[in-house]
Amino acid sequence: RGEGLSRKMLDHLTSHALSLGFTKLSLETGSQTGFAPARGLYANAGFEECGPFEGYGPDVNSVFMTRAISADMGR
Repeated sequence: RGEGLSRKMLDHLTSHALSLGFTKLSLETGSQTGFAPARGLYANAGFEECGPFEGYGPDVNSVFMTRAISADMGR
């Protein structure tokens, strides 16, 4: 904890998605208190809350987040 490993993993996954031609990332995480650190990580990485996607429906236990990605990110 506290060594930035989660952010490094997220950055790696984002870079990999870019290399595959993705332009957007979306995720589902929990709405419970225990997921607050994950939601904070995603928000700090530019993810914003959005509605359900890809077969998900509204769920009080889920938070849906998305962000655009591009080759010039981080410059």
